[in-house]
Amino acid sequence: MKTYLPLFFIIFSIIGCKETQKETDIPAVNDEQVEEMAYMSYGSKITAENAISTAELFEKYQTLTDSDTIQVKVKSEILDVCPKKGCWVKMAVGSDTTRVMFKDYGFFLPKNGKGKEVVFEGKVYKSITDVETLRHYAEDAGKSQEEIEKINEPETSYTFIADGALVEEFENPDVEMPAEESASE
Repeated sequence: MKTYLPLFFIIFSIIGCKETQKETDIPAVNDEQVEEMAYMSYGSKITAENAISTAELFEKYQTLTDSDTIQVKVKSEILDVCPKKGCWVKMAVGSDTTRVMFKDYGFFLPKNGKGKEVVFEGKVYKSITDVETLRHYAEDAGKSQEEIEKINEPETSYTFIADGALVEEFENPDVEMPAEESASE
């Protein structure tokens, strides 16, 4: 037993002096552990898979004529939201913005969703918006009467009618529910 005692002492000394691995040597997250972003779903059920960037959408815009309509799924950021109901939003596409409206006025997005990531799926077409509609949009956006009256010419733009949307999940989304159409007898 006395001969084993120095041997145990030497072994424990070697083990005790061994350099421990630092936590920083271990990667905190590997590619397989990355979680997908959590989204809140509105309108038709869609997924974020295969969504194109706004740069790719801008390229598609360049090929549209007045009668073209294309089906797309795009990932973007909400630049602006209708402050009254959330019935439209704006997203940047190239150096311009695109107004996104919702199919059949069937759903709205959170009025406090500005700056959140969003995925839209729907139809895009080139359109000319008349002065009356532009003034209505300006009124919805809270513009002054003076600013509204300065709108004198129609505007050529690209309109996105979304069937469904995914908005980056956040606390306390301020969402209006669309009014149910009353049945007439």
